[in-house]
Amino acid sequence: MKAVTGLDPVERAHLVDPTDRTWRIDRHAVPDDLADLARRFWIPVWDVPAGAESHQQVLQYPVCLMVVAPDYARFSGVVSGLATTTLSGSGWAVGLMLQPAAGALLTGGPVDRWTDRAEELGDVLGAAGDRLAEQVRTAMAAGPERPGAQGEAMDAFAGLLRAHLPVDDEGLLVNRLVAAVEDDPALLRVEELCDRFGIAERALQRLVRRRTGLSPKWLIQRRRLQEAAERLRDGEVSLAQVAVQLGYADQPHFTRDFRRVTGLTPGQFAARFR
Repeated sequence: MKAVTGLDPVERAHLVDPTDRTWRIDRHAVPDDLADLARRFWIPVWDVPAGAESHQQVLQYPVCLMVVAPDYARFSGVVSGLATTTLSGSGWAVGLMLQPAAGALLTGGPVDRWTDRAEELGDVLGAAGDRLAEQVRTAMAAGPERPGAQGEAMDAFAGLLRAHLPVDDEGLLVNRLVAAVEDDPALLRVEELCDRFGIAERALQRLVRRRTGLSPKWLIQRRRLQEAAERLRDGEVSLAQVAVQLGYADQPHFTRDFRRVTGLTPGQFAARFR
């Protein structure tokens, strides 16, 4: 496996607390032949002092996740609000961030039933899910620092995914749609997305809900909030400037949107990095 290089795209979504040094995340790219099914692996390793907790908060991307840890193995749909994971003690997990196309292929149906839900891999994927959990735990039994452990765990995920190739045409289309929203800050309206791909709005809504569990409007709103978090961390622009850059009518509107999802005002979040 090759490590992800360049700008870390996870930081855009991860509402990190810069004072929390109790964890790290090792990130790795997926093999080239799986690029239409998965985005990347992430392997969190944590060591939280006794009696303390570390709260990891993420503005999740519009994709399903697969995570194996010593005490659970889960398939998760998209969390429409703020995804929060509480870490305590010492531990590790191996996670795979899928592409928008992948959820329906792995589960055999629309993924809107998984929105804001997580279930055991074995319950979702059957024997293949149970086998994956066993293989990953075997690879990581001696801990994530053992040479080759992470690669063996990721190979197990890759083996399961390859059984679902090739990706269908609708899946490739939804991958392109989501990439267009995530990569183009100027795309602010659903109508613009329809025009770009030549899709009627009702058809677009049905497609996005079937393959991601959400709506085209949510995709755009989520990207704006992720961008906001990224710019607020940089601290080089004012709150009013961030609101304008992201296409909000005014700063109060931006503040309401950000606080509704994250529980923090933009000012409170930015203060973490001062």
